[in-house]
This record gives sequence, C-alpha cells and structure tokens, in this order.
Amino acid sequence: MNFNYNNIVKDVNPIVREKSQNVQLPLSTEDRELLQNMLQYVRDSQDEHLAVENNLRPAVGIAAVQLGVLKKMLAIVVPDEDGNNIEYALVNPKIISESVQRAYLKHGEGCLSVEDEHQGIVPRAARITVKAYDMIRDEEITIRAQNFLAIVMQHEIDHFSGTLFYDHIQKDDPWKPIPDAIVIE
Repeated sequence: MNFNYNNIVKDVNPIVREKSQNVQLPLSTEDRELLQNMLQYVRDSQDEHLAVENNLRPAVGIAAVQLGVLKKMLAIVVPDEDGNNIEYALVNPKIISESVQRAYLKHGEGCLSVEDEHQGIVPRAARITVKAYDMIRDEEITIRAQNFLAIVMQHEIDHFSGTLFYDHIQKDDPWKPIPDAIVIE
C-alpha cells in the first residue's frame, strides 16, 4: 500500500488520542509491509521532487497511528552530523532511560497529523535510551539518542499514548526558555 498526505490521520480524528498496542514478533507480512511503506514515505518526503509529485508533506518520522493503525510501529529518517541519514523502522520501542537535562527545537515542533499551527517550546529529554526491534537491522537493538534524534524519537513514541507535541507546550507562556536546556536550531 502506497500512501500520501491524504492518508494521514489528522488530530481532529479521535483515533490519534487512543493508545497503541504492542506488535507481535516476528512481524506479520502485513505489519512488515506497513512499516516498510512508512519508512518509504519518510524517505520520499525528504526529496523535494518526490514530495511534490506524490503529495507528501515533508517528515522526519511517522507513527502507525497516523495511518489509523493502533500498533507501536514508527519510522524515522534524520541526518547525522556528517549529512548521512540515520534510519530506523522500530517495533515496540520503549524509552528505558532519559537525561534530566532538557532540550527543545528553537522554532518548535510540527507533525504530519497537525494542520493548525501550535507555536511554543516543546520540552524533551536531551538524551534517551530506547530498546526496540528494528526491522531494517532485523534485530532487537538499544539506541542511545541525543539532541535532534532524541527529540524525534520522543515525538513519535508519544503518539503511542495519544500524546501530541502541543500537549507539552506551556499554555500561559509558550516561548518561556528552559534553564540549562539544549536549544537545537
């Protein structure tokens, strides 16, 4: 199944607030195909030509619930310091530890499922450790993520509990700086 932005479940749909379920391993053919298509969406959405041609909104990550599937699966494609892509297609990811230090994106976060603008700081852990099965590597892995990758992972894992990025924004002062936090451009 190939999909585009029209298939993305928006935050006005109550399903995005529901809890996702663990996925049975080994992956079924159906789950493997869905996760592969999620990964391909994120890859293709970062290519300006393919994004326009296929109606893809640019993304660095996607969770299965954003396609109406309440399963703990996500795909992430983010650049590393050298400009190469780090890719994950994770099943049942779980944050097992996180730093006390906070980090946030200077200009706030966005989401494929959120069409309205929600400005403000979204506080996240600066460093996290995640355990998950990774379909790309075909094994259980432990990921130590920091800064932008850590923020993206937390954003996508939040979807499993029905949490959206703007739930974290301080309502009375959305741009109030967080002391000692890492600010990511």
